[in-house]
Amino acid sequence: MICVILTMFLLGCNDFLDNPPLGSLTDVSFPTTQADLVLAVNGVYNTLRIWNFHEGGYPIMDIMSDDARKGSSPPDQLPTIGPFDNFTFDASDASFDRWWRTLYQGVKRTALVLESAPDIQMDNNLKRSLEAETRFLRAYFYFILTSAWGDVPKVTAVNPARNLPRSPKAEIFNEIIAPDLLFAIENLPEKSEYPAGDLGRATKGAARSLLAKAYLFNGDFANAEKYALEVINSEEYTLDPDFSHTFSVDGEFGPGSIFEIGAVPENNFDAGGNQYANTMGVRGTPNLGWGFQRPTVDLIKFFGNDPRMDATVIFVGEELSGIAIIGDVNTPDVLLDAASGDTIELETYNQKVFVPGSDTRGTWGHNRRVIRYADVLLMAAEALNENDKPSEALIYLNMVRQRARGDAADGTLPDITTTEKDALRDIIIDERRRELALEGHRFWDLVRTGKAPETLGPLGFVEGRHELMPIPQSEIDISEGAITQNPNWE
Repeated sequence: MICVILTMFLLGCNDFLDNPPLGSLTDVSFPTTQADLVLAVNGVYNTLRIWNFHEGGYPIMDIMSDDARKGSSPPDQLPTIGPFDNFTFDASDASFDRWWRTLYQGVKRTALVLESAPDIQMDNNLKRSLEAETRFLRAYFYFILTSAWGDVPKVTAVNPARNLPRSPKAEIFNEIIAPDLLFAIENLPEKSEYPAGDLGRATKGAARSLLAKAYLFNGDFANAEKYALEVINSEEYTLDPDFSHTFSVDGEFGPGSIFEIGAVPENNFDAGGNQYANTMGVRGTPNLGWGFQRPTVDLIKFFGNDPRMDATVIFVGEELSGIAIIGDVNTPDVLLDAASGDTIELETYNQKVFVPGSDTRGTWGHNRRVIRYADVLLMAAEALNENDKPSEALIYLNMVRQRARGDAADGTLPDITTTEKDALRDIIIDERRRELALEGHRFWDLVRTGKAPETLGPLGFVEGRHELMPIPQSEIDISEGAITQNPNWE
């Protein structure tokens, strides 16, 4: 038994997805029974719906890329979020502190489960499955932590030492991320084996996909290929024929959904809502959110005649699901450069989080798509190309392009045929931008492929500094200096 002072918002037992949290547990011995352990694991999942979990809330990573700007009305949160437009933030920025603390809140919740489970008398198959879900989530939290900050403290206990130093990123990968995901692959069911009420829980496919991505980020293309192809060959997933349907309410947990965060259309966290989409929803009329993370003019131009732009970007003046998008009266429809007269910003919004309605309630019920089948197909294509198998890479790249062009017969998005390695590498990264725009991938893709200095340099990115985020100064202070700062952030 573990006696802890812990506040955990927990889902009910009857239906993992639809039931809202039912309260909190405080200063009790928990968990001690099978039912307790189920609740504790559900509490780990609930970390994913905390506003701060999403890159500090706004979220900041796409704003740091060439895909999005701060958004909202010009003055709204300008001192707080504006610095992410031009890389003028520092270690005292509250977004980093919120994000870091929430990720470690999730890590500590996994520790509660993993410390308690061995002593609980219960069905062993269920225990292994719950442990596998927990290990998947712990690997996910640490994947984000190491991607953002590199070396981070390795917390494996509910009550870790206060002055725990940073562990090398490679150690975190070798001792937590890879072993946890391998355990999850061995012990989790496939998506098709879950009842409808449990959709949203981790699966073999989710664990394989995350492991493929982790290997890709570490430059291990052989293992990235291996696990991406295992997902593909499982035949558990297909591409939704309609790209726009993928992000709709009807498209939740669709055929291409590998891992997504379920939410209930209630505009508060305690009732089961998730503010992720509300933060980016249309501002003004209709009032669907705050309007942060505005798609850039550069992204719009990059799409060209790609049909995916219409399902990615909302423009003021268009109509969606019978709703006129009028926008925010305090935001200019068009912002021009004073010297050149060029358009530098439009009042646009992220259509991938659009939920029809006239208020924010539905937006709080949006499911964030974390891992999609199209992402895995493109990971497979990238890894195969790096492993000198370009012909195989083209198969998966062109599957994504074919779905995007649909029935178009005008030469839109023709199949790629080049097998030249460097050219194909660039084409795949460009395809990832179009397919995964505004889903939180672009900044990481630019950094891990070495393209960030050239692409983001004009926005303020500094090579050798901005590949990693600054460790929150508050965490350095709390650790009394045991946690050190990242290079060039002192």
